[in-house]
Amino acid sequence: MFECVINISEGANRSIIADLAKSAGAALLDIHSDPYHNRSVFTLYGPDVYHSAILLTEKTFQLLDIAKHEGVHPRIGIVDVVPFVPWDGYPMAEAIKISRQYAFEVSTKFEVPIFLYGEHRTLPEIRKSAFSSIAPDFGPMIRHPRYGAIAVGARGILVAYNLYLKENDLELAKSVAAKVRSSYFRTLGLQVGNRVQVSANLIDPFNHGIFEFFSDVEELAEVDHGELVGLAPLDVIRNTPQQYWEKLDLSPKKSIEIRSSSKQIDPNA
Repeated sequence: MFECVINISEGANRSIIADLAKSAGAALLDIHSDPYHNRSVFTLYGPDVYHSAILLTEKTFQLLDIAKHEGVHPRIGIVDVVPFVPWDGYPMAEAIKISRQYAFEVSTKFEVPIFLYGEHRTLPEIRKSAFSSIAPDFGPMIRHPRYGAIAVGARGILVAYNLYLKENDLELAKSVAAKVRSSYFRTLGLQVGNRVQVSANLIDPFNHGIFEFFSDVEELAEVDHGELVGLAPLDVIRNTPQQYWEKLDLSPKKSIEIRSSSKQIDPNA
């Protein structure tokens, strides 16, 4: 049983996003799209994740072109990040195996460079040094003119999460992001439309989760509201006091476990 959280560099064109969703098939649990980031997060889950990831990748390559992409979120490709995450006791070795299978198949078929990340190398390191001090692990040594490149990983469970500040001050958001950044919280301060946010990947969400991140940020700047990107494990949501759920965009319905049991995609995604 695997989760695959594919980040695609398109968050504004609803028709294209709908076509991509159809291509992913039954493994698709959730879509989170943001027009300012110009990015969509497709959460795939179940025993057929690999096949769905391949189909979603192929459809993305048919419809999109990285050369025409604009957005505030960092990216290296039109299919930007493809992490495989083991669930239900599956060993990390199996996630590593399937991630390399994906990297080999996609790089061979589409001649797109692929960078591997995981225990040996982080995703921020790839964003910073791809094609300079870090060479692709699969595929050609130069960017594909239409597809760019892909970061493919095998990793543990993490949560992507944003906090919007009440004060619309980008320098403040960047300062807060820098101060709360740690081995648990990978953060950026971003301008998103007419608001600013502290955007984060929560690397150890069961022990340093959403409420801890919110508390750290709130000590430095007043938070207007939170935004869960995609889905989170049910225990991570329950670890946040319930009186904060509305403010922090949390609900058991936004958990992997509840969504997979109902197999319903969020109609507001």
